[in-house]
Amino acid sequence: ETVKTKLDLEMGATDEIIRIALDTKPDLVTLVPERREELTTEGGLDVVSQKARLKDVIASFHGKQIQVSLFLDPTPLNIETAKQIEADIVEIHTGNYANARSENEIHDRLFEIKQAAVLAKSLGLGVNAGHGLDYINASAIASLDEIDEVSIGHAIITRAMFVGIERAVKQMLAIIKRIHT
Repeated sequence: ETVKTKLDLEMGATDEIIRIALDTKPDLVTLVPERREELTTEGGLDVVSQKARLKDVIASFHGKQIQVSLFLDPTPLNIETAKQIEADIVEIHTGNYANARSENEIHDRLFEIKQAAVLAKSLGLGVNAGHGLDYINASAIASLDEIDEVSIGHAIITRAMFVGIERAVKQMLAIIKRIHT
């Protein structure tokens, strides 16, 4: 069956997966760090130490007209490096924000995300955000003008177990749309 929306393949930058992605030709690939022992991604991709290799990987995707997003911790160096290696989009890792407990820490993490998003936009990059977002904390991220998309999966699927997938998605959309209307 045909995908009726944008296909974003979230993947590690391993040779085998890159070959599969080049053959599949998704609309977008999002490169994430991948360690076997992780249940979920625990931080952003280390673009600085992998700069040369990632630049080549991105070029191979661009050669097949596939856009590339990099899942990054919200630091200026990461954002600037993403631009240098010709990524199209950055997805800002929001896990530290999602795990913050005190009001001050929440504020500080949100400020870091905002600053990274502003820098990315100023460099001409698309800006997405995700990791650990849920029905309570997603609204602050979605309210940032620079954020083009949010990635929210676990919270929606977990809620769907109780209210069904259609209602869970509609409830999240109501939160996101309320911010952007």
